[in-house]
Amino acid sequence: MEYDDSYRNDHSNKDVGLLKAMINKVVDVHDDNELKGLLVATAYGFFILFSYYILRAVRDEISSADRGNLQYLWTAVFLVMLLAVPAYSWLASRYSRGVFVPLANRFFIACLLAFYACLIFLPLEARPWIDRVFYVWTSVFALFVVTVFWGFLSDCFDNSQGKRLFSFIAVGSSLGGMAGSAMTAGLAETLPVFSLLLLACVPLEIASWCARALHRRFQTGSVAIAGEADKKISGTAWSGMQAVFASPYLLGIAAFIALMTFVSTMLYFQQANLVAEAFADRGERTVFYARVDLLVNALTILFQVYLTARIIAWLGVGLTLAIVPVGMALGFVALGTYPTLAVLVVVQVIYRAGRYGLTKPAREILWTVLGREAKYKTKPFLDAAVYRGGDLLSGWIYTGLVALGLSIGAIALTAVPVVGVWTVLALKLGSQQESLAIMEDRLS
Repeated sequence: MEYDDSYRNDHSNKDVGLLKAMINKVVDVHDDNELKGLLVATAYGFFILFSYYILRAVRDEISSADRGNLQYLWTAVFLVMLLAVPAYSWLASRYSRGVFVPLANRFFIACLLAFYACLIFLPLEARPWIDRVFYVWTSVFALFVVTVFWGFLSDCFDNSQGKRLFSFIAVGSSLGGMAGSAMTAGLAETLPVFSLLLLACVPLEIASWCARALHRRFQTGSVAIAGEADKKISGTAWSGMQAVFASPYLLGIAAFIALMTFVSTMLYFQQANLVAEAFADRGERTVFYARVDLLVNALTILFQVYLTARIIAWLGVGLTLAIVPVGMALGFVALGTYPTLAVLVVVQVIYRAGRYGLTKPAREILWTVLGREAKYKTKPFLDAAVYRGGDLLSGWIYTGLVALGLSIGAIALTAVPVVGVWTVLALKLGSQQESLAIMEDRLS
């Protein structure tokens, strides 16, 4: 028995060593505990995005079918966010992260089951309103579970680890997005849409178990050393919002998010109109959106595996954050010159792949130099309420520009100066992050 145990342990250590050697070819992992935490965090991201991307194409199809009411739907999303963020902050003040993070995921599972029941038992005449409520809910779900995921990771990994590991963890998220998009593209025309809601519950539950395992077994970074992981987050339900107005750094992050949402909204509304004109069938539109999502995630993975960590190491956080804004200035000029669906798809794919592959990991590094209350309370407020507030304002701006008679091409050109401001802000945030990181190192 002792020989067998010794053999198994030796064999297991060799397997871990081989796995570590393989991963070290693309990411710098320092020890076995960090490796285990990296793998569990990557799996967590995979299942979160797997669940979301099963639902994303369904949501985006609703935007084309009900495009005349998009600005009203986004208003509803913003109002719901204003209620959801303090509720989540209150939860974080009462329980440790190992409790409230899985609890948040399971709340969304319960919502999906409720939507499924509505689609089965309510009359067909109720379907337009179910679609609208589902659109609002999915928009809240998309931002909330992702921001909770990254807030959790910025608490598990410190600044140095974030720069080395976040791009690899993001690969897991992109693979999950590809898996969800591929499943939706393959099933949307053969299965009822409400079946996809049930499928999305499975990876979301697995993600909850991953979060619990990461909290309990693979604590890394300064939080684990200080013994803070099992403690409740300090402050009140409103303190995360209040902190934004007391910090120029947090105000800068809020402005960065608002400008990013402006760019995203311009593309999203233009996409909704052009796709509605190109495809009459709802199933065809859902498949189109799923295929675009699949392409975006494939390109995102190429960034994350081969480029992101190296670009952050070479250029720093600020220049990395500025890459996508500079690219979008060129994209809007192209769209302004040739306002067609083909050009928009190219610009949208490049924008989203760059945003998820480069901007997202770099933006999450901004949070590693802040305290736990900022990560769990201020971050959801900025990533959720401010994000959707930016969507809301940008949506009404787009509607106003259309009412003034501007074409899709003209609207694209009006976005170019805004992208210039976004670029300058990215560089400034990177400089502030480096200063805070140096200060944190001195204090530790």
